[in-house]
Amino acid sequence: MSFTYVDLFAGIGGFRIALDALGGQSLGYAEIDKAALETYQTNFKDPQSHNLGDVQVLKLSKNIDVLVGGVPCQSWSVAGKRLGFNDPRGKLWFDTIELTKQAKPKVFIFENVKGLFDPRNSENLNFLKNSFTDLGYDVYAKLLNSYDFNLPQNRSRIFLVGFRKDQKQFSKLFQYPSPIKKTNLLANYLDGIQVPKINQSKLKNTLNDFFILCDTRNGHSTIHSWDIQSTTKKEKAICQAILTNRRKKAFGIKDGNPLSFETINSLVTNYKITIKDIGKLVTKNILKCNQDKIELVNTKNSAGINNIYRVYLPNASVFSTLTATMSNDYIATRYLNTTNNVAEYKQEFITKILSKNNLRHIKPREAARIQGFPETFKLHDNDNLALKQIGNAISPPVVYHLMKSIIQTQIFDQIKEIPKQNYATQPHLQQTQLITES
Repeated sequence: MSFTYVDLFAGIGGFRIALDALGGQSLGYAEIDKAALETYQTNFKDPQSHNLGDVQVLKLSKNIDVLVGGVPCQSWSVAGKRLGFNDPRGKLWFDTIELTKQAKPKVFIFENVKGLFDPRNSENLNFLKNSFTDLGYDVYAKLLNSYDFNLPQNRSRIFLVGFRKDQKQFSKLFQYPSPIKKTNLLANYLDGIQVPKINQSKLKNTLNDFFILCDTRNGHSTIHSWDIQSTTKKEKAICQAILTNRRKKAFGIKDGNPLSFETINSLVTNYKITIKDIGKLVTKNILKCNQDKIELVNTKNSAGINNIYRVYLPNASVFSTLTATMSNDYIATRYLNTTNNVAEYKQEFITKILSKNNLRHIKPREAARIQGFPETFKLHDNDNLALKQIGNAISPPVVYHLMKSIIQTQIFDQIKEIPKQNYATQPHLQQTQLITES
């Protein structure tokens, strides 16, 4: 059994790794980013004729079993401006619909950010589903998280799956893959951090295995700017009063309101507050004044404090979503002692991790592992480009298990075996521990 496919918006080949591992044969790929093409061609070494170019001018024949693609997602992302179809990248969905109409594949898989699944985008999602239905497809949509497929990453993406209606006997058997509960410690994917030989359960406690640095929330693993800097009990009380009350409707309609000096003074009952106290906190860059109102400086969560937002311990089972841009998320390079005492836990983190700078960014090869790319996959020589490409990529194990579910409907069982070409048998296409059978 084998099947043919075309990969739209191919990127560096996340779809292809999974499909080839399941017996698929690429008939071509469409990508226009020069750096992504460098990485793709380095790994797959296709004939030049397989580079189909720009989807906006592409024409496809009807001799394709499967059409796949990760349609550019920024127009729906919660991190973007949510312009949807008004964004040029959102309009690429219309090209995707047209190419599906041309190719009439038996099956398609299109991936996008979870923002498209948001209730606020329900009208747009329904438009897409109805458009593919009008082309003659039974359409399914579901969020799949990379974490559920043996990867230490919280990465939810929507997967649209369509079966041509003349294949209904197969589509009615289709089910999205079930989660695999085999997630390892983050340390298993990192370089230079020893994986403990002791029972992993001994590293766990009731507290989080990551810390958040911000001044907009409380929590047993939240670190505030006044925790890091040298501050008096009075100064801590001032900051805590602002944090606790800044979102109350009594002080304004914003989701975080500046407060007057008089209001702050009334909220801090154990101390008499002076303007000098506020001035000291302004000097420490913890507070800022805007006319006659006072507010916290570090109120943008993703910015964190001193450009550090989240710090994951090596014994964490999950990392945050990898993105195309370098985030303010870090990994700690040492473990903390097991404890359920919140104060001790936070202080140990500050003393042993933050103060001694025992933390760093994810490296490109580590990011590739967290995404599920085989160890033999060759990354771009430029680390920044490599991180961008991996952050933009799809997680191959998710595609692997989704495509496996499609294959299990037996939709391709009548297809004759297609002889493998040399370009389709590169070493990295072999299954590895990162593509795990359920």
